[in-house]
Amino acid sequence: MQGFKGFDQKMQCKGKQYEVGKTYVHEGEVKLCEKGLHFCEHPLDVFGFYPPSESRFAEVEADEVSKETSKDTKRVCKKLMVKVELSIKSMVDAAIKFVFEKADWSKKETQATEYQGAASATGDWGAASATGYQGAASATGYQGAASATGDWGAASATGNRGAASATGNRGAASATGYRGAASATGYQGAASATGNQGAASATGNRGAASATGDWGAASATGYQGAASATGD
Repeated sequence: MQGFKGFDQKMQCKGKQYEVGKTYVHEGEVKLCEKGLHFCEHPLDVFGFYPPSESRFAEVEADEVSKETSKDTKRVCKKLMVKVELSIKSMVDAAIKFVFEKADWSKKETQATEYQGAASATGDWGAASATGYQGAASATGYQGAASATGDWGAASATGNRGAASATGNRGAASATGYRGAASATGYQGAASATGNQGAASATGNRGAASATGDWGAASATGYQGAASATGD
């Protein structure tokens, strides 16, 4: 099972040292939140245990996973491989992928309102809006825009002036384009914008924002918010 794990700045979790590329095995029985090797299925759930402002993150591969579940996507297993370290932007992108893969794309409407509603719009002026507990929105085009509202809402917009907005407890937004902008609002919201004038804004207790580009700007507001901007 693929998952995500957080660490402190020394790449440690609960005093245990981890390294990228290595596999770890827990001897004996496992119990969620008590003993074993823990990880999360949803990337943004990791921020609940390791705030983005002071932590490191990685994609992991879990084996012999317990069937136990909790109110979030935290899981426990006996065998865990640390595959690759991830940036905040990579965590945001992974969160969007996680929601999109679980969304129901059987309906073709550009606007969806359901428990797991999904919306997709493609075109020069395409726009997509999805509202639901796990709503996802994707817009691709010259001036495409995407908006998703829901506890696990995710929005992705790709285009020269694409914009993405996600609102929810674990909302994530990603915008890629010459003037792409991304905004995520929620308890664990994260935003990523890539482009020459990309901007990212995340508001929430554990919000994180990442912007890459010549004029990139990142803003994070919250108790443990973090912002990263790369560019001239």
